Amino acid sequence: METLTLTRPDDWHLHLRDDAALQTTVAHTARQFARAIVMPNLAPPVINTELALAYRNRIIECIPDGMHFDPLMTLYLTDKTDAGEIARAADCEHIKAVKLYPAGATTHSSAGVTDLSAIYLTLEAMQQHDLPLLIHGEVTSSDIDIFDREKIFIEQHLAPLIEHFPALRVVMEHVTTKDAVDFVSAAPAQVAATITPQHLMLNRNALLAGGMQPHHYCLPVLKREQHRQALVTAATSGNSKFFLGTDSAPHEQQRKESACGCAGIYSAHAAIELYAEVFEQADALDRLEGFASYFGADFYRLPRNSGTITLQKQSWTVPDAYPFCDGSLIPFRAGHQLSWKLK
Repeated sequence: METLTLTRPDDWHLHLRDDAALQTTVAHTARQFARAIVMPNLAPPVINTELALAYRNRIIECIPDGMHFDPLMTLYLTDKTDAGEIARAADCEHIKAVKLYPAGATTHSSAGVTDLSAIYLTLEAMQQHDLPLLIHGEVTSSDIDIFDREKIFIEQHLAPLIEHFPALRVVMEHVTTKDAVDFVSAAPAQVAATITPQHLMLNRNALLAGGMQPHHYCLPVLKREQHRQALVTAATSGNSKFFLGTDSAPHEQQRKESACGCAGIYSAHAAIELYAEVFEQADALDRLEGFASYFGADFYRLPRNSGTITLQKQSWTVPDAYPFCDGSLIPFRAGHQLSWKLK
């Protein structure tokens, strides 16, 4: 196969950052994706409808001429988010979900939820208004091994939550383990998951072997090979519960290569090409369109895109860096060859 034409895909989990960063991140995303669910963990976070719409306007201002891109906004769930704010968000055509970060779980999550049981009235309002809950599914207790935090979150928090709110649509973001794949596969229809390119392509050796590799550090962290294989099986299975979400998360080079490097892998520069490589290696290119273009739109109850993109079988080398704010951004697979290229 020399070319592959797909219905224009969407990214259902994306970090664009803000201000000067948008000049880089928006253009990279808009070249391939028609829409994206934009994460709200700015500093300060996007905690209400007014802030979400203002952020959306800043994104739109950075869309290059001739490109069409629709940013789908989310609210940052806190202990103080109330039912009234959920109702306002649900009435806004541009807000499509609410994001749950356990406090301290990842970048800019200090304002996140400290106690799930304390926000049950808010979750009830989300269920009533049919506003999806997007979850960073990790516990944050220091006594829990970082490689087990997704599994423990499912057991202690996610399973009871889904049982308590049977009509609430839930996306377990950036799943990283076989445990999560098995849980989502067996869960009711309103439970789905996104899968990132880095968790499909790398296991934890890529983070630690031959020295610490800061540009492979993300949260949730990379896991064992058996978990990577389970993710590839899920993504390429044709199961509509699993769909594309890059979790592309840029940081300046100096902030990644520091004594306390930031978590996040930037993949927006070549996201669809990365996924195509994974699907080709799994002999499943015929299932990429469902994963990238159909299943997420169906879950969010949005129309599938009408346009197309075309990938060409062509080797090319990912740049070593991109300009970013006042410094440089090291992209995923920097300096490496990819086998598919967006025409």
